[in-house]
Amino acid sequence: MKFGIENFGEITREKIEAALELIRPDIPPTRCEIVPDFSPLGEVWAKWENENPTGAFKVRGGLVYFDWLKSAHPEIKTIVTATRGNHGQSVAFAARKAGIHARIIVPSGNSISKNEAMKQLGADLIEHGRDFSDALDFARAEAAADPACHFVPSFDWKLVLGVSTYGYELFETVPDLDVVFVPIGLGSGICGTIAARNALGCQAKIVGVVAEEAPTYADSFAAGRIVEGQKIPRTIADGVACRVPHPDAFEVIREHVDRILVIPEPAIEATVRRVLRKTGQRIEGAAALSFAALSGWMQPNQKAAVIVSGGNIDDEIFDRVAR
Repeated sequence: MKFGIENFGEITREKIEAALELIRPDIPPTRCEIVPDFSPLGEVWAKWENENPTGAFKVRGGLVYFDWLKSAHPEIKTIVTATRGNHGQSVAFAARKAGIHARIIVPSGNSISKNEAMKQLGADLIEHGRDFSDALDFARAEAAADPACHFVPSFDWKLVLGVSTYGYELFETVPDLDVVFVPIGLGSGICGTIAARNALGCQAKIVGVVAEEAPTYADSFAAGRIVEGQKIPRTIADGVACRVPHPDAFEVIREHVDRILVIPEPAIEATVRRVLRKTGQRIEGAAALSFAALSGWMQPNQKAAVIVSGGNIDDEIFDRVAR
């Protein structure tokens, strides 16, 4: 389809539907279903993005991005990107399909299972820096030093277009939702959810959710301007361990998101356990944020949805918190 998306306003219903057609050979629709008895206040729907081939929603964006890259820059044979894991798995998956070599930068101490998954998808892995922001700076420098190497950003409107396909599936299934809870990492997931809602003309409020140890988007939303985090995020919700908001994502969030909720670490861990016991699903910390937000924030008689962003959690962490 060769999508060249330059801004949020270009993500239309027609383009989302074309993106769905593009990804469908690799990405069947993920389950969207009621989770019985999860909240006494109302109906809770879950969009199980942990069931994608890479275990997370981001692969949808990777496939759309690399479709564009192969068309716009057929000379590119190597890419570099930075990640905490799910974006990297998406890039490695899509790069392998496109026949492009992937070099992926992760921060020191990154998720063991996510690192291994990226390697198994054929990527070369390099550890650098204290957190995602350090890894991102290093990846940009690597690309700048090698004209033959293309830098794949972690936030780009082509990625958002691909990601918006899960929101399209959600709102087609449940068009009368009152509220959708979405974890915020760098912002592609929540921006894609907003784009899908707008494209289908639905009225659901979009509520962002972050970890207390990675509050930069919540702080920025409250201040009405970007507020960079002053400490390295330390959270089991590594998929949202962002210290520096992306300005394009922040502008969309500031305009279209109803509120951003902050979840403390004990509640994230408790929610991983509760979801396992209630549903049998193994979810990662970032995905637990959406479920955790229901407690105390869902209103009586609401029809709510949670975005289960991924299931890529290290065995060691899962075994500890799932007891």
